[in-house]
Amino acid sequence: MADVYEAEDVHLGRDVALKLLHRRFSRDDQFVERFRREASAAARLQHPHVVGVFDRGEHDGTYYIAMERLEGRTLKDLIVAEAPLDQERVVGLGLQIVEAAGFAHENGVIHRDLKPHNVIVSPDDELKVTDFGIARAGASEMTETGSIMGTAQYLSPEQAEGHAVTAASDVYSIGIVLYEMLAGRVPFEADSAVSIALKHLTEAPPPLSMFRPDVHPALEAVIARALVKDPAERYPTAGDLAADLAAARERIVRGEEGRGTVLPAGAVVPLTDAEVQAAEEARRRRRWPWLALLLLALAGLGVLLAALLFASDVRVPRLVGQDVEQARAVLKQAGFETKVELRADPAPRGRVLTQRPDPGREIKEGATVTLVASTGPTERTIPEVKGETERAAVRELSEARFRVETEERPSSEVLRGRAIGTRPPAGTEVAVGGRVRLLISSGPRQVDVPDVVGLTRSSAEAALEGRGLGVSVERARSDEPKGEVLGQTPDGGTTVEEGATVTISVSQPEEPPEPDAEEAPTGPSEVSRDSDEPEQTVTVPGVVGLSAGAAARRLRGAGFRVSSTTRTISDEDDDGIVLDQAPGAGGDRREGSTVRIVIGQAREDDPGGPDTPGPP
Repeated sequence: MADVYEAEDVHLGRDVALKLLHRRFSRDDQFVERFRREASAAARLQHPHVVGVFDRGEHDGTYYIAMERLEGRTLKDLIVAEAPLDQERVVGLGLQIVEAAGFAHENGVIHRDLKPHNVIVSPDDELKVTDFGIARAGASEMTETGSIMGTAQYLSPEQAEGHAVTAASDVYSIGIVLYEMLAGRVPFEADSAVSIALKHLTEAPPPLSMFRPDVHPALEAVIARALVKDPAERYPTAGDLAADLAAARERIVRGEEGRGTVLPAGAVVPLTDAEVQAAEEARRRRRWPWLALLLLALAGLGVLLAALLFASDVRVPRLVGQDVEQARAVLKQAGFETKVELRADPAPRGRVLTQRPDPGREIKEGATVTLVASTGPTERTIPEVKGETERAAVRELSEARFRVETEERPSSEVLRGRAIGTRPPAGTEVAVGGRVRLLISSGPRQVDVPDVVGLTRSSAEAALEGRGLGVSVERARSDEPKGEVLGQTPDGGTTVEEGATVTISVSQPEEPPEPDAEEAPTGPSEVSRDSDEPEQTVTVPGVVGLSAGAAARRLRGAGFRVSSTTRTISDEDDDGIVLDQAPGAGGDRREGSTVRIVIGQAREDDPGGPDTPGPP
């Protein structure tokens, strides 16, 4: 993105580090804006462990930032040359990085690219954090979602996946740096940046003690917490991490003997006048060669720009469905640059899901093609949302990173607009990004009350219960034949909610004739209907979600008769499952009355006949 040169500020007479944005990025408004914001953000961070920014500007289409020039080497160079480092020294160096990050966080700036390459170490182990080239203010949303920015080995999982970046993301990166200083290697290594990013998302880091058996358990525990995948489970602030690091150092000092003297953090070794004069002479001798190199670099950038402007057009190949590493190789061979974004998806890990630009388009050779690749089918548990509002249920399922599809269903048990449940049901493990169907109640089904006046009681009950209605019987003295329905409430033709109760008035003659042998009752149900004793009522059990057979057994066991209808469904998971019942669970109904259940029946491509399966 940028190169850094030694230079001299001729106006103020001081040596500076001059950071130049690559010319090919100067035409990209997002990169330019990010580069400008670097200076604005970093200029606010006046701290002993943060590299100071003096000026920024643009000259002849080249954007630059003038920064404090430092003597020393990068922390990466130190690690390569000397790691594994002494534990007390690691804590001392780490605390300085944490202090710089914490100060930035307090000022609303997240570094986003903390790695040893961006830390300058003086000969006396004083550190300064540099390169805020991809830092951002906390609320900024300039970076494309999912873009792999920064060095993959130090990326937090949320950065690799394109989610919101917070102070906890910097904490994770610092944890990687601490791990590397102690072990002499990073926890995740692979052949490509994409493979490493996937490991950050899906694999636990190897225990530090595997590579550093003498590491103190307290220090290992601090680093392990900093490297937790979930940002909410890491240290909430850099200050909390610093406190635990300091406590671990105290335990190391108390628990281990024979260590040499450690230079205290913040100590400075004074230079003699002769050493200062010699350093100034060396800087003056180095100044002019670097200016010459700067002019050569600018000339090279001009050549690169001309090459881009006059590059030939090349057709973008189709890459969706390929492995991301194969796709990168194809693009490289075709002369394109590649940017990879990661997205949680049930597709196999590393598979290309989409690409930009679309295949077949012709773009300049050397242009960038963006690939969106799957992180693989990481599974999560579907939460229980029954009874929640549709909005709350959708939010909860979406936050669990499922693809939510809503479907309305009648229900006499759940209020309109509330969640009945999910398919698959709550508690099921489903791949992140997988489809979850949210069932929302449309309220009880509406049915028309049949006209049963003039029918016998048994015929009227059968007609009403067949519509999913409850029946209440009142007796009335009348000259009409015994058991004939004289009236009903509500009247026939009225629309009511399924499961509602219809009261029928049944004729009871003044002096009923003595029944002869042929008309005598043949069963206990008839005797109970015509007696003056109160009818026995039973609470209706809930059977929604059960198989048809299990539902029928439960209802019959409670003393009810069962009728069934089917409803065609598209989800095979609901095939043979009770989707609804009437009357609903919890109500009291006459023993022996009918409960109607609705059974899901999967749609067939080639139906074999009109058979309608009922419950066993």
